[in-house]
Amino acid sequence: MRVIETNFPGLLIIEPVVYKDTRGYFFESYNQKNFLDKGLDYYPLQDNESKSALNVIRGLHYQLNPKAQSKLIRVIKGKIFDVAVDLRTDSPTYKKWFGLFLDSEEKKQLFIPRGFAHGFSVISDEAVILYKCDNLYSKEHERGILFNDRTIGIDWQIDLAKAIVSDKDLNNPEINKAEMNF
Repeated sequence: MRVIETNFPGLLIIEPVVYKDTRGYFFESYNQKNFLDKGLDYYPLQDNESKSALNVIRGLHYQLNPKAQSKLIRVIKGKIFDVAVDLRTDSPTYKKWFGLFLDSEEKKQLFIPRGFAHGFSVISDEAVILYKCDNLYSKEHERGILFNDRTIGIDWQIDLAKAIVSDKDLNNPEINKAEMNF
């Protein structure tokens, strides 16, 4: 497993070793010992999976402390543009966003530490995404930020006129009005 640092502290790109042959492929999508050996103190408790159609935008989602979640994101089928927004007030990248294409072919993963909002847009006809979280879902602590907040200025890599967004996500507040405690 190769760990690639981004310019956002703690936000990491994970490249697993993929073994391919005539039968197909094999790789370890998560191995706790390998993570610990790389200095990642990460203990997932919950797996979530979503399936979405072309032009769907999900996000931007996060949970407040003490129920904040680190997430390891990977695509099982299709291609997405994955986005993380830094909500940590003491971070040099506070209120800035990072985006990365993830797909089922390259098998790269994005490790998003606690204190980030997360979202993605679907680039392929459909996409199946697995989120490996280190804290359980808590409706009471769930929060969101408006996906098209101009203050953040995310380029979702799709035509926003064709975007499919849930009513819930359309009603999220802008970042300057969002509740945060990181």
